Amino acid sequence: MKILMLGDVVGSPGRRIIKEKLAGIRKELGLAAVIANAENAAAGSGITVALANELSAAGVDAITMGDHTWGQKEFAPTIGQLQNLVRPANFAPEAPGKGWRLITTPICRFAVLNLHGRVFMQPVDCPFHAADAALREIPKDVPVFVDFHAEATSEKITLAHYLDGRVTAVVGTHTHVQTSDAIVLPGGTAFISDLGMTGPWYSSIGRQFEPVTQKLMTGIPARFEVATGPATLEGAVITFDSTSRKATSITPFRYREPLK
Repeated sequence: MKILMLGDVVGSPGRRIIKEKLAGIRKELGLAAVIANAENAAAGSGITVALANELSAAGVDAITMGDHTWGQKEFAPTIGQLQNLVRPANFAPEAPGKGWRLITTPICRFAVLNLHGRVFMQPVDCPFHAADAALREIPKDVPVFVDFHAEATSEKITLAHYLDGRVTAVVGTHTHVQTSDAIVLPGGTAFISDLGMTGPWYSSIGRQFEPVTQKLMTGIPARFEVATGPATLEGAVITFDSTSRKATSITPFRYREPLK
């Protein structure tokens, strides 16, 4: 079976390319399911119930989040309405929402686990301990796909090796730049440090160049608006054995619209 995991969906360009292209990609690649990180879906920060439903209608089976989970102030009280969305499991125990969920499609049943990094990131609980706790709860007979939303490649690689053989895949999100280190680890866990971005590629990781340039040159804060223009859809296709729940391959994926 094949599952496509997509990098951070950024603003309306990221949502648009999913709505326009994902159905065809699912058919072409013979995908059993699609998992997408959508913590930047609402104008670059957070998500809403309406936008989550929009992505689901376009063919996204499960949605993961990250440090911008609460970017839209109305989202926290409504997160419970979404049965296919997970926020990082190592957020505070009092935080609403779930850190992992079972997802059932007409083709397969799997678990999605979301974790948040601590290196160069806002304070959260330990992702290693959170992963152990979640895996004690998740049924043993389902493949587990982990989105580790983190900054440091060292933290992502280390967690992947820590979970090798216990989950089907550990993929990194957050940096919006697809890495070239896709591998199936010795225990059968697929890994890539970062899936990349689903959003406007002629940009500074999804944002307009001008305010980012101003901030970098002057140090003066600026509002980083989502860029417009052609979009890219990036991620990785993970092929796995449904019986052993081990990954057999991981292949980076990119569909990029041309620059006009």
